Amino acid sequence: MQGRLLVGLVATWLVIIGLLLGVAWGIGQTLVRDANVTHLGYQAEMLSRALQDRIDQRFNALSRFTDQLAEGTDAEIAGRLKGNRSLLADFEGVVIIGADGVVIADLPEVAGRIGLETSSREFFPMMRHSPWPLVSRPFMGRASLQPLVMMLVPRFTVDGEFDGMVGGLLNLAHGQFFRSIASQTFQHQGHVAIFTAEGEPIFVPDSLTGHVKTLQRLNPEDFQLALDGWQGETRHELDGESMLVAYRQVWQADWVVALMMPRRSVIAPLHAFLERLWWTWLVAALLMLLVTRWWVRRQLTPLHRLEQQIAEIGSGARQQLALSTSLRELIQVSDAFNHLEYERSEALYRLREREAFLNAILGSTPTGMFVADLKGDVTYLNDALLAMLGLGSVASTDDLWQHIHEDDLEDARDLWRHALRQGSDFLRQLRMRDSDGEVLWVEVHASLVRGSDKPLGIVGTVKDITERRHQEALRRWEAEHDPLTGLLNRRGFERRLEEALADFTKTGTPSALILFDLDHFKPVNDEGGHALGDELLRRVSQVVAWETRGSDHLGRQGGDEFGLLLPSCTQEHAERIAESLRDAIARVSVSQAEKEYFVTASIGLTQFLDGDDSIATVLARADAASYAAKHGGRNAVVVHRDWVEREADSSVF
Repeated sequence: MQGRLLVGLVATWLVIIGLLLGVAWGIGQTLVRDANVTHLGYQAEMLSRALQDRIDQRFNALSRFTDQLAEGTDAEIAGRLKGNRSLLADFEGVVIIGADGVVIADLPEVAGRIGLETSSREFFPMMRHSPWPLVSRPFMGRASLQPLVMMLVPRFTVDGEFDGMVGGLLNLAHGQFFRSIASQTFQHQGHVAIFTAEGEPIFVPDSLTGHVKTLQRLNPEDFQLALDGWQGETRHELDGESMLVAYRQVWQADWVVALMMPRRSVIAPLHAFLERLWWTWLVAALLMLLVTRWWVRRQLTPLHRLEQQIAEIGSGARQQLALSTSLRELIQVSDAFNHLEYERSEALYRLREREAFLNAILGSTPTGMFVADLKGDVTYLNDALLAMLGLGSVASTDDLWQHIHEDDLEDARDLWRHALRQGSDFLRQLRMRDSDGEVLWVEVHASLVRGSDKPLGIVGTVKDITERRHQEALRRWEAEHDPLTGLLNRRGFERRLEEALADFTKTGTPSALILFDLDHFKPVNDEGGHALGDELLRRVSQVVAWETRGSDHLGRQGGDEFGLLLPSCTQEHAERIAESLRDAIARVSVSQAEKEYFVTASIGLTQFLDGDDSIATVLARADAASYAAKHGGRNAVVVHRDWVEREADSSVF
């Protein structure tokens, strides 16, 4: 007894230490992660602002130099460029490009750069039709053979005509602009990478090269959102390593800054602190063990004989305690123990009789039944339940839980624990598997059985409702789906539209709605018959379903009208999906009597907008855009916003 008490005290102390360390580890991870996420976002924000300031500084330098240029010959312009060598403090090179896209001057002079034609570069047509500065996408210099980015400022004549541009070259591999970023290592080994809005890397330090390639290959949703303009903090699993990532936008250059921090670096200080704390508490536990051992040995000496006699009663060698002692406390313990032992024997006899009677009742019923104690452990399963699940005659609580379907297991455990704590009924429909792995739908109802003054246990029934559930599921599916195409019908589509609008109202997540109907569908019905028209509708439904995402909802509104709900989708992405739908539908055809029929789609697109108070408002906008596409020539995609702007312009003139 003395040894068990000592072991119990030590085990309790170690459990307390473990729990405290576990709680400290869990809370510490959360606090450290939240603090580092906030700090990471702050660092990313400061870096993006610093990059913005650097870009603005260089644009200002180019703009000031452009203001100094006047109309003149190419030689005069080249001379003025050579007189402004201070520009090389900000750029690795400066070029002046004429209105025809040909390089007319450069600084410093690089062989082969004068006379290069740039009109085919992506930046030239953009600069020719825009008065604003621009940062180009990365490209390989044809003269320098180096990866470059060009910062461009347009030039105009005194009459406001485009007269070329001035470009500052930044070397991605060896330039000062990006070398200064490479020299920055943030707290806990955080590193920065820079991408274009198309996901093309501009600057990636060697330590992040592998992670960035994995990020581009996997293309997680948060990374795509950042490319679309989102700013915030998230977490990525890259090459088996958890990374905290903060995304920020450099709007002037259309760049995305990603500041990455390995999670192991974040929690390393916490791990070291808890390890030191563990050793401190372990030493304290050993000291406490020595002191407690001495005290317990002194206090428990009179109880050794009591311990021996109790052991003899447990083995059946003795019926009652018979202690010869002058200690009043031990005499009281002995008398109480003898009384309890007598009551226990009587209760055990009555319990065995009651158990035999209950087994006879439960074993004769055709309904599955079980009995559990007040802790929730199953003590009895009748023959009907054993046969239903294919269990052997000896089945434990774990056996019963293992037959519950994995998708329903956790909820069933939570409800069972709640019923045990509250003393309430357990009533739930869930799925179970029989011994062959077949899924059964069952209804479980368990209630607490009470005696005259206290609860005795739990009795439950298990009914097989598989057939009833199948019939209910079929009726629900038929109520919300179109029997011809298998798509959502108007009722099912509008219910999902209501849910998406509610989510948009709460979270502001961008979503889009597409409505379209088929052009030239009436001749298919009139000439080929309704069977041919139905076949065409099924084919259109199939190709449209192929073009949509797994999270989208496609429905047939009636006749040849369809709807597509795009949750969590930006307008730009929605427009790309709409164009792919238009193109896919235009390729669908059916044939009859050596004649082939084609259809096209008039597509209307709108986004959820602030102030939308019902789906009727959203449907009306999408329907108006589809109507505009139909009457604007058909086989087209009309975005409601663009159509409204065109209507407004036409009304002005």
